[in-house]
Amino acid sequence: MSNESLPSSRGRVRLARGVSPWLAPTVAAAAVTTLLTRRSPKWALAAVPLTALTGGMLWFFRDPERVPGAGRLISPADGVVQSIDPWPDGRTRVAIFMSPLNVHVNRAPAAGAVTSVEHVPGGFVPAFNKDSDKNERVVWHFDTALGDLEVVQIAGAVARRIVPYLAAGAKVTQGERIGLIRFGSRVDVYLPEGVTPAVTVGQKTVAGVTRLDHA
Repeated sequence: MSNESLPSSRGRVRLARGVSPWLAPTVAAAAVTTLLTRRSPKWALAAVPLTALTGGMLWFFRDPERVPGAGRLISPADGVVQSIDPWPDGRTRVAIFMSPLNVHVNRAPAAGAVTSVEHVPGGFVPAFNKDSDKNERVVWHFDTALGDLEVVQIAGAVARRIVPYLAAGAKVTQGERIGLIRFGSRVDVYLPEGVTPAVTVGQKTVAGVTRLDHA
């Protein structure tokens, strides 16, 4: 089964890249146990929860098309703004918490070029915990019209795998998909010095759509 799309009554439903290692075994197990229910109804004890799990994973790994929002910087993640913190170097960190119900494909806040993609080993405490700054993460740097832009994908207690879609040197358009975090997690974006946040703590964000900067 392709990890790009699945049949749907409304056409084709896009799924995030990099989901096959998680999704394929679950789909296979659900299909096999469902077939075995024809031999014995007892197999329904396994088939029903596996089918429900498959449906949940299909929902979790959805990757809807988005029309990019207006603004110099747009949100890299679906979720809720957890904190907005001034940084010693003049930048402002906007931390976005992603629950398991959110789309987990992350997008480029601005057009530019990927200057570096660094995987940093770490722990797996819940992403809403202040100590999650020490979690497993992938640190992105983009060369943009606003200068260097840093985006950090942070794994949570359940999300123990970050899948980058791009490598250093790649050109990106604003709102382009850059990677996937599996299950609940957090994404931080560091607004360059002089950029005032247009979001507030507790506000919901939509990746590739919600504006992060004031005009």
